[in-house]
Amino acid sequence: MLLKIRTRHLTVLALSAVLIASGCGSNNNPAGNAADIHATGTSDTSAAANASADSLGKLDIKVSFYPMYEFTKNIAGDLADVELLVPAGIEPHDWEPTAQDMARITDADILIYNGAGMESWTGQVLDSASGSKLITVEASKGLDIMEGAEEEEAGHSHGHSEEAHGTDEHDHGHGEEAHDADEHDHDHGEEAHGTDEHEHGHGEEAHGTDEHDHGHGEEAHGADEHNHDHGGLDPHVWLSPALAIREVRNIEAALAAASPDHAAAFKANADSYAAKLEQLDRDFKDGLSNTKRKDFITQHAAFGYLAREYGLTQVPIAGLSPEQEPSAAQMAGIIEFAKANDVKTIFFETLISSSVAETIAQEIGAKAAVLNPVEGLTEEDRSRGLDYIAIMRQNLEALKKALNE
Repeated sequence: MLLKIRTRHLTVLALSAVLIASGCGSNNNPAGNAADIHATGTSDTSAAANASADSLGKLDIKVSFYPMYEFTKNIAGDLADVELLVPAGIEPHDWEPTAQDMARITDADILIYNGAGMESWTGQVLDSASGSKLITVEASKGLDIMEGAEEEEAGHSHGHSEEAHGTDEHDHGHGEEAHDADEHDHDHGEEAHGTDEHEHGHGEEAHGTDEHDHGHGEEAHGADEHNHDHGGLDPHVWLSPALAIREVRNIEAALAAASPDHAAAFKANADSYAAKLEQLDRDFKDGLSNTKRKDFITQHAAFGYLAREYGLTQVPIAGLSPEQEPSAAQMAGIIEFAKANDVKTIFFETLISSSVAETIAQEIGAKAAVLNPVEGLTEEDRSRGLDYIAIMRQNLEALKKALNE
């Protein structure tokens, strides 16, 4: 049974600050294999890369942002060229594809994205991919997608009590709820299971282990209806190692369907990587089960799934959008909560300004520290050879320290 995260509405005083979005993509190759990540560049560069991939019989895979790259590269190994779309210096919530990006995407074999509103541009891809070979893969397909915090409310934590996106509720061991099949009943109402493939008006779309038949006018779940505020959904599923495993398995199934001859290799790679994620999940459970406190304050409401999985309470300064500016009332409410609960650490992120967290920390005599949403690697991360698992272990240590102060 999962513990319920408490939802907090925090009250008013006066202060304000501005969140300044900054960021850094990744050209890291976590698997250490031959297929390298390609920096976002011109269509000529992309065409050359595609030609090289085709000549070697490799899959040409485009991925939306860093966790999707990390998961995909560890599964595909040297059997695919995996290219990260979000360039260095761009916060992935803000990125939109250019015409050149769209050409590179639609020329690819597969596009892998997180979904749940993280990438607002996927509807454009389906429109542009009409008649192409492109397979699109929503890695979060079938997971329990939580409702996000209201953008206008302060200190509203993403709790265990949040409703999942979907019409049916199912127990999946970690409390994930599968999306009802009716949500994905497109045009013909047919749903394929396993690796069965169906023809799409815009090309093929693989949703994890299920692939669906789409008409020309249909859009993928998590497409244009979700703008930068994610359409009210919390997309940060990769921050729960248990859910990251589910995303890995969805990606594995899609690659196996696209290249059946390499299905065994994809499975072996996925099994190896999933074993590392399972150990990470166990370490989070062990490390956070007996902490002195369960509340943590974070600048951006990105850690709801992590909190839900491990029995914690996220108290965000602002909502799901990293660029959201907290109001004076929100800032004051967080300060009031921090003082009342003797909070000694205010968490901020690597890809946005720390000014808000530092302002609050200074006001209450606490310290500001990093809790990384792993949306992209910084130059320092790359120089140190860090990857998703290494950064998540840093997050675990940061939480253990803050929750035992």
